[in-house]
Amino acid sequence: MRLFQFQSYFWKILSTIGVVSIGFMIVVLSTIAFYMVVPLGQRATNDLASIVTHAAETWELLPPAKREVFEERMHKKHHLILTTSNVELPDSESLLPYLFFLKGSLNRQLGKEIPIKTSTDISGEVWFWADIPISDGTLRFGFPRSRIGVKPSIAFFVLLITGFMLTFITATLLTRRLTVTIERLYHAAKLIGKGQWPGPVPEEGPEELVVLAREFNRMNIQVKELLANRTVLLAGISHDLRTPLTQIQLALEMLPEDGGDPHLMKGIRRDLESVNRLIGQALEINLELDQQKKELVEIGKLIDPIVESAIQGNQIIEWNRSKSCSFKLNSLALQRIISNLLENAIRYGEGNPVRIECNCDNKALTLQVLDRGPGIPHDQREAVFQPFFRLEKSRNSKTGGSGLGLAIVQQLANTNGWKIKLLEREGGGTCAQLVIPIE
Repeated sequence: MRLFQFQSYFWKILSTIGVVSIGFMIVVLSTIAFYMVVPLGQRATNDLASIVTHAAETWELLPPAKREVFEERMHKKHHLILTTSNVELPDSESLLPYLFFLKGSLNRQLGKEIPIKTSTDISGEVWFWADIPISDGTLRFGFPRSRIGVKPSIAFFVLLITGFMLTFITATLLTRRLTVTIERLYHAAKLIGKGQWPGPVPEEGPEELVVLAREFNRMNIQVKELLANRTVLLAGISHDLRTPLTQIQLALEMLPEDGGDPHLMKGIRRDLESVNRLIGQALEINLELDQQKKELVEIGKLIDPIVESAIQGNQIIEWNRSKSCSFKLNSLALQRIISNLLENAIRYGEGNPVRIECNCDNKALTLQVLDRGPGIPHDQREAVFQPFFRLEKSRNSKTGGSGLGLAIVQQLANTNGWKIKLLEREGGGTCAQLVIPIE
């Protein structure tokens, strides 16, 4: 589905909305942290540093008998533990902003570097410690991780994930609502480009898209009617032209002694046959483009009769059907394409052998018709697919065809989603390559 192609209109809108929304969310969180969370953290750590500093001074002035009561009161009121233990503890490696602010507050109030230590009790609780210098040593203050309470990393992660999910869901729903009609128009336009006729595109969504879908549906109907009228018109013209042509041919046959000039009569009959052939080829374009029936075809069996009917006189056609395979495709279109390419190769191959190659893999069927003719100039390889275009400008039927063969080939290839190319053959000549992708 095109919905999952990252170059699609859907993903471009979704990514734009998503990037803007996530960027805005990060700015909001950063603003809240800088102007609210950081000042509150600094105020809290300043208060704690003041309590610790004051408690150290008080503890030093108290007589030993009253220090235990003071320690109990500090623990009960401020959840702080006081100890004179000198056990060596490692420096804390925690990235909590609270500890960073506390260390800065203690350094400012005490005028010296106060490291924050850490330890873990038997229950797994993490404790943080600060050694405050006093006159006869150090007094160690400690508090558990739970006293800090806040978990900024978890809070930021939860807010970010929640914001991302809400942004993604909202942006997806909004983008899908805006692009669903465009996606339908895209697929409908692709079908029309292949010569198929999709159903009407639902006219829903914003007013601009409703109008666009309505006009597309109207255009689709008009184009379909135009092509149908073209087929009817060509059929009518063919009938109206062939009737007098048949009468002329009948009148010529009834003339005694070929009208007295056999050479002139032969030329007239040849011209009449050319006109009939042109009318037939013009109608074949419409009839074969309308034929969309697909069936399982063995490529070798399809090509064999074409090769047999194309061999004329001493013409050599090299065809090895050992690499043939089976495909589900429009057999009538493939027959016409191979017949026209083979006819061109024989006509312009200057009597040299013509080769047909067939290669199958898990991606595509590739057919090539190769000749040893004069080749086609690089700048005219696209032009030769235009109706009635000929490299030989004299329009003499003896030096070339009608100019419709390759036009029919390209029309049939485009209608069926195949690719036709004219390439330069190594060693001279032309390679007509038809690629049929596996559906």
